[in-house]
Amino acid sequence: MAGHPIGVVAERTRLSRHVLRVWEQRYAAVEPERTPGGQRLYSDAQVDRFLLLAAATKHGRRIKTVASLPTAELERLVAADKAHRPAPPAHADEAAHTERVDAALAHARALDGSSLDRELRRTIALYGIPAFLQEIVPTLMHRIGDEWQAGQLTIAHEHFATAAVLAIILEALRSMPEAPAAPRLLVATPAGERHAVGAALAATAAALDGWTIIYLGVDVPAADIVAAASASRAEAVALSIVHTDNPAAVVREVHAVRASMPATIPVLTGGAMAVKMTKSLEQPGIVVCDSIAGMRRVLAREAQVA
Repeated sequence: MAGHPIGVVAERTRLSRHVLRVWEQRYAAVEPERTPGGQRLYSDAQVDRFLLLAAATKHGRRIKTVASLPTAELERLVAADKAHRPAPPAHADEAAHTERVDAALAHARALDGSSLDRELRRTIALYGIPAFLQEIVPTLMHRIGDEWQAGQLTIAHEHFATAAVLAIILEALRSMPEAPAAPRLLVATPAGERHAVGAALAATAAALDGWTIIYLGVDVPAADIVAAASASRAEAVALSIVHTDNPAAVVREVHAVRASMPATIPVLTGGAMAVKMTKSLEQPGIVVCDSIAGMRRVLAREAQVA
């Protein structure tokens, strides 16, 4: 029998075997041949169809709305989406970002709230929200943390800057439009973790990518996270772990969330402490993301299944 096994299709399309199976079984996107032993075999035309579906979902369309379209219509849709996709903004160089971080840090040192607020808003206007979330804020918060540990800033400075940054991020999150059929992401920090900026960054970045956000805030016990995920019909959970005085307890909380959730719902973790605890945290169904950009890549794959 002529055709390609699923491993070849996964390699050619850059879609995981899980995504390919879900698109086939749940949404009837293709109907492969079967060998006498039951192995799937996909034709060249079906591989091309998977590529079109991947492009359509990458442009923001839900798989359940495009899976049944005829291939010719899919081709027209993908071509139209590509033609109307805006050009990416020019990437600001590292020196320009450093200048903005330096300016914000100077206002934080001076406890000048109005100037810090203006600087943060000016940075968003200059470079856009994605760069602000992925590059400016993490760098600024790391610099503040380093200076606090070195004794150059007090805890008052750290709280002052965190409050200003958090207010801007949550304002951006509230301004994001929601699509009725968008996948739903629950965001929180586990019990014992009280640093809010990482969770807010994750929530806003995911909202930019079209996810509906259920934002619980900080220090949420595992049982409450699981109950909220169930009640809100969340399709993924993201937990931020920036710092904790009891890493083992936080690991137990994350594992408790995973153990009580359906296996189909991924649990993403991220933040400086999460990356340090990767070996302790990782188990089937838990993904440790090393950055906001890394989290967005994982969520993009999950959105293809939703």
